Amino acid sequence: MASCSLSTTPKLTTISSYPTLQTLLFSKKLPSFLSLPQTLTSPHLLRSSCHAAFRRRAFCTRAQSDNGSGDPSRHYDFDLFTIGAGSGGVRASRSAANFGAKVAVCELPFATISSETVGGVGGTCVLRGCVPKKLMVYASKYTHEFEDSIGYGWKYETEPKHDWSTLMANKNAELQRLTGIYKNVLKNANVSLLEGRGKIVDPHTVDVDGKLYSARHILISVGGRPFIPDIPGSEYAIDSDAALDLPERPGKIAIVGGGYIALEFAGIFNGLKSDVHVFIRQKQILRGFDDEIRGFLAEQMSLRGIEFHTEESPQAILKSSDGSFSLKTNKGTVEGFSHVRIWDWRRQSKSTPVALMEGGALAKTLFLSEPTKPDYRSIPSAVFSQPPIGQVGLSEEQATEQYGDVDIYMSNFKPTKATLSGLPDRVFMKLIVCAQTNKILGLHMCGDDSPEIVQGFAVAVKGGLTKADLDATIGIHPTAAEELVTMRTPTRKIRKNPPPQEKTDTDVKAAAGV
Repeated sequence: MASCSLSTTPKLTTISSYPTLQTLLFSKKLPSFLSLPQTLTSPHLLRSSCHAAFRRRAFCTRAQSDNGSGDPSRHYDFDLFTIGAGSGGVRASRSAANFGAKVAVCELPFATISSETVGGVGGTCVLRGCVPKKLMVYASKYTHEFEDSIGYGWKYETEPKHDWSTLMANKNAELQRLTGIYKNVLKNANVSLLEGRGKIVDPHTVDVDGKLYSARHILISVGGRPFIPDIPGSEYAIDSDAALDLPERPGKIAIVGGGYIALEFAGIFNGLKSDVHVFIRQKQILRGFDDEIRGFLAEQMSLRGIEFHTEESPQAILKSSDGSFSLKTNKGTVEGFSHVRIWDWRRQSKSTPVALMEGGALAKTLFLSEPTKPDYRSIPSAVFSQPPIGQVGLSEEQATEQYGDVDIYMSNFKPTKATLSGLPDRVFMKLIVCAQTNKILGLHMCGDDSPEIVQGFAVAVKGGLTKADLDATIGIHPTAAEELVTMRTPTRKIRKNPPPQEKTDTDVKAAAGV
């Protein structure tokens, strides 16, 4: 990336508090090493309070006095200059170029672990987020598959062994291939790629390692950095970049945080035979997700050997003489860790595909004269935990607050695959239906293939799917997904304002004292 990793995720915000600037903001804050002139920095920029992971976001600064088009008599080197070649930046730049704009992107040299001097075309998602994480999820799932296979008659003369160095080498080779593909995408779109660190000089000038470039519009999509709490011993902690590129498999690892990225790493290391301990400040994991999904996943992960330490906040990381680490919390000290990974980000509903949508919307707005507002309704999302989660729409808590009267349909069952394996695997599904309109407000699933299944249903939910539509759909048998079209009886009905009951003759007489 151009200057840092990990991005931010607030909604698009327009401000005009500074008399000569109008700013479209996507990011919470710029990293300290991407400096702006005094006229572009706080207090004149609005900054959101949300964090994110594994995607790139952007904002565009433009002169308000010329309605965002720059001085019509001035020659600019580029119509659009993008700082940061991650998902959002590449999409916006490529789209703008396809619309006829002259576009440049600057990005730091490639490295698997980002810093102030290295990043790579492709950004966080491709190089140190979604893609390498998913590859490691695949690697870690084989352990469970081996256990599954025994009940189906498979026998192993020796226990399968995993070679960590092979995984890291193959993963890094794939990242090199992908960053090359992204470079070709930009080249084929006639986008100029400049390697170096971008610095904004003024609303129409960018400095890339000492060379100045002028631009009618400047798009910043550099992201942010993971936050590690300032506690004693924090220098011993690792973040997600390092966790994806460790020289050896952790023997015993402490993961601090109960968000989706922490849980994904917990599943990865657990599957690769590490002793995994997850420390969370709350009573439950995945704040912001549906409560019953949260509880179900925690139970399933615990059955696979992951130990949760709830309502424990890290206070210090201690290093022992033998090189191991201890994590001190408000409840005590746990010893013997080879690694301590701290992840302290708030869960967000947005993702790389959302950044792609926003980058395309920005390009249409600026270069096609088609003001385009990103559509944030019914955005599906997934947690690649083990088992994974797929969801689209509202949680029960959100639906009840917004709609009041809702019907809840749930199913908790043993999948066919687990019948012979004897493993305690289960699948949980939940539908949240508006009682007044019959519309599906939320669809949630936790179990094998949940993200793949929910992606298909998300199309229907986006299009206004109703419970009647599901009831009229023939299921594919035998599949887990067919359960979503065969749930007929509500598990419970929630009524915020239940209708008054009609009084019987007995009630009337009792009230009259008869």
